Amino acid sequence: MNVKLPHVLLGLYIAEFAALGINPYSRGVWIAENIPIVLIVMFLTASYRRFKFSNTSYLLMSVLVFLHTIGGYYTFERVPFGFATDVFGFTRNHYDRIAHFSVGFYAYPIAEYLHRKGLTASKGLMAFAGITAIFTVAAVYEIIEWLYAVSADPAAGMAFLGSQGDVWDAQKDMLSDGLGAVCAVLFFLLKTTARGTEAPSSR
Repeated sequence: MNVKLPHVLLGLYIAEFAALGINPYSRGVWIAENIPIVLIVMFLTASYRRFKFSNTSYLLMSVLVFLHTIGGYYTFERVPFGFATDVFGFTRNHYDRIAHFSVGFYAYPIAEYLHRKGLTASKGLMAFAGITAIFTVAAVYEIIEWLYAVSADPAAGMAFLGSQGDVWDAQKDMLSDGLGAVCAVLFFLLKTTARGTEAPSSR
């Protein structure tokens, strides 16, 4: 049986979503945090027949899906991440920063899509498009977080926002998104330079 990586990742996500949907810390936060992830998964599932990304893209995109689903269960500031806090001497739980960094990984499939569709021959433009797209999404998401925080129950709003008392949390989150995007496009450029155009994962 030819089991494809995207199918395995989807199965793992469904199992994780079902397990962590049982008795989350805050049902309201769980719903709010899972909505964007469910929409991403639905989009990738619906578009699979029309355009198959490489296994590398699906693997990179799955990092955010898995991390964010865990964050929705605990709320990001309560995810058990004390070992990293202790090892590096942090004063806050940085699990959310890692999740934001993984948002930037989506710059890889964006660049890959432009590359394989032949929409531009410039690899620099592909990379730039991926990075700017991530920064745009990051900014819009921070606005959505703010709107939810001011309109929801105060406790749920603060849990969703996850600022942990940091007045510059939104800016640092966007920076994490952007740094993840820079790393992702550098990886994309290295791979395409070394191997040429990546073949779709289904081939």
